[in-house]
Amino acid sequence: MCGIVGAVSNRNIVPILVQGLQRLEYRGYDSCGVAVYDHGLKRARSTSRVAELLEQVSAGHLQGSTGIAHTRWATHGAPAVHNAHPHFSHGT
Repeated sequence: MCGIVGAVSNRNIVPILVQGLQRLEYRGYDSCGVAVYDHGLKRARSTSRVAELLEQVSAGHLQGSTGIAHTRWATHGAPAVHNAHPHFSHGT
């Protein structure tokens, strides 16, 4: 099971994505992550709760106007950062 939220706007959507994850956290509590586009793809992922991810995105100044966020309940593969979504493939 998982929870997915996406957003597109003319402003920074990271707070909206994190708020969406907070509402969907019950759908997957093994890991969470957010990926945004701002002159390239950037992401933050955590094997902890959404609150810890919020600290990461705040400290890393993650910003973008297009993005996706995901919570994960580990049904295949251990709860680990390399299994946390969103995934990149060949650098994208």
